[in-house]
Amino acid sequence: MKSRAFSTACFALVLLGSLVANSLAQTQPKAGNPVFPGWYADPEAVIFGKQYWIYPTYSAPFNEQVFFDAFSSPDLKTWTKHARILDTTAVRWAKRAMWAPSTLEKDGRYFLFFGANDVHQGEVGGIGVAVADNPAGPFRDYIGKPLVGEIHNGAQPIDQFVFQDVDGQYYLLYGGWGHCNMARLKPDFTGLVPFADGKTFREITPKNYVEGPMMFRRKGRYYFMWSEGGWTGPNYSVAYAVADSPFGPFERVGKILQQDPAVATGAGHHSVIQIPDTDEWYIVYHRRPLTETDGNHRETCIDRMEFDEQGRIKPVRITVEGVPARRL
Repeated sequence: MKSRAFSTACFALVLLGSLVANSLAQTQPKAGNPVFPGWYADPEAVIFGKQYWIYPTYSAPFNEQVFFDAFSSPDLKTWTKHARILDTTAVRWAKRAMWAPSTLEKDGRYFLFFGANDVHQGEVGGIGVAVADNPAGPFRDYIGKPLVGEIHNGAQPIDQFVFQDVDGQYYLLYGGWGHCNMARLKPDFTGLVPFADGKTFREITPKNYVEGPMMFRRKGRYYFMWSEGGWTGPNYSVAYAVADSPFGPFERVGKILQQDPAVATGAGHHSVIQIPDTDEWYIVYHRRPLTETDGNHRETCIDRMEFDEQGRIKPVRITVEGVPARRL
């Protein structure tokens, strides 16, 4: 009799604990958007170990964009700022307009690909590479010159993104002015390797592409995403395509991120996070508060990104509350 009573009491305690845990999960305050203060845009989100990292553009007039800050978090909610992880004093050829970092870890070192100088034909600038022993920097110039410093296939060398395929090959995707190129990176990131046809730059521009390319792989298929519209305007947005190869062809499916007149405008230039070993995804992007009209007044935000049964990306609902805390 005592045994049955003890078992009943244990079951009741377990049930109560479960109910309390569920209740706490439902009432847990969310991170809120923006996720950290300040004008920051073009956020690159990545996971290193048990930490989330965001590497954004400092959103200011071009001549003031002479450094990068980074932010780290254990849970998507509490963020720590790491100031000036790279600036123009560490890159002799970079003078201004330092944009859109793309950061990865390889062989124990951290590589940060970045754009600088808003380069036009005949000018010095383009896409550079910096390296550090810590994701918080300090980063230093890696090759002493731009990795891509010329205009190829009409693409301005900005908005770089590095994608690693399942075979280990790293690819550089980049491009402004409505054109997107793909190039093969050398294993040590000191240069580019031509494709089998002898070309170094392969254009993969989809319909309506403007800038901000990024790519990920899910269930054997390649998702190519980019920004559309003007970055200073309310209609800046994100669209995507899907293919069976990282080279396409990429047929535009449609927009999945755009303004909500009740929340914010100019939602675009994003990256995504996949929680390891799950199908749980987050989209990290910038947007402009409804109270702001200055093109540089952009904030970094995070919301959930989900897929339907056919593998299509569902339209993202941009929110003020953001996402719950999520430890790795």
